[in-house]
Amino acid sequence: MEGYIKAVCISRERGTIKQNVKEAVLIPRHGLEGDAHAGTWHRQVSLLSQDKVKEFNQRGGMAEPGDFGENILLEGIDLAALPVGTILECGTPRLKITQIGKECHHHCQIYQRVGDCIMPREGVFARVLRGGKIEIGYEMAVEKRTEKRKYQAAVITLSDKGSLGEREDKSGPLLQKRLQEAGYEVVEYLLLPDDKEALKKQLIRLSDQRQLDLILTTGGTGFSSRDTTPEATLEIADRNAPGIAEAIRSYSMKITPHAMLSRGASVIRGKTLIINLPGSPKACGESLDCILGSLPHGLDLL
Repeated sequence: MEGYIKAVCISRERGTIKQNVKEAVLIPRHGLEGDAHAGTWHRQVSLLSQDKVKEFNQRGGMAEPGDFGENILLEGIDLAALPVGTILECGTPRLKITQIGKECHHHCQIYQRVGDCIMPREGVFARVLRGGKIEIGYEMAVEKRTEKRKYQAAVITLSDKGSLGEREDKSGPLLQKRLQEAGYEVVEYLLLPDDKEALKKQLIRLSDQRQLDLILTTGGTGFSSRDTTPEATLEIADRNAPGIAEAIRSYSMKITPHAMLSRGASVIRGKTLIINLPGSPKACGESLDCILGSLPHGLDLL
């Protein structure tokens, strides 16, 4: 699958429309040289399909290159249909797609003018794996995968005191370490307060936009009124997967009788498996022991 670059756009300052500079240099682990949105994060470069812009303009959009905040306008590839992890090659430069779509916190200028913006639905974001020059007319192709990719995961700790810096989070880093040792790529670690809506927002983002294979939460599964992790998890789920949580409880009760009081849930949203684990390092470590060997089989079925 291949396409052609129709525009290369940058903005010197955040909050301004990107301008079509026609050519630029991709810097490894950073983004486009001179672009205000480049940096050491997972959204170093933004891309948009020219075909989607054409459809938008046929509805009276009158959008010019860069109006949606895209760095690269690409013709011939439906970018939003590609899975996260896809590698794009443009001669020497290589990009890895890290996110599909985005949340629009503040309506952009084109939304204010037309009442719609396709970037939250159709835009994709990528990291720069290998740098080099790009310009209008260059061919960009989807790399054929020759080896199985690593499972991508996120870890979320729910702790009021931890999020305020009043208590060290030991459970989240423990889960990260154990997952990495098992061959997983942990792409995000979040430390959140026990806030139901904040957790729901992050679970939806990580499942829908980053399309992760696995999300592990730790904390917020007890009987306190602040323990709303299971409710948040169940409310954003497409399907329930109760057997995982029940297996964890059964396994943990052999070691710690109090484990029966955990209300942790396990669900599926899209192609992401989400599992609630207890809050203490000992308990979440034991819970991971219970399921780690079986996880690859389940993830392969999603």
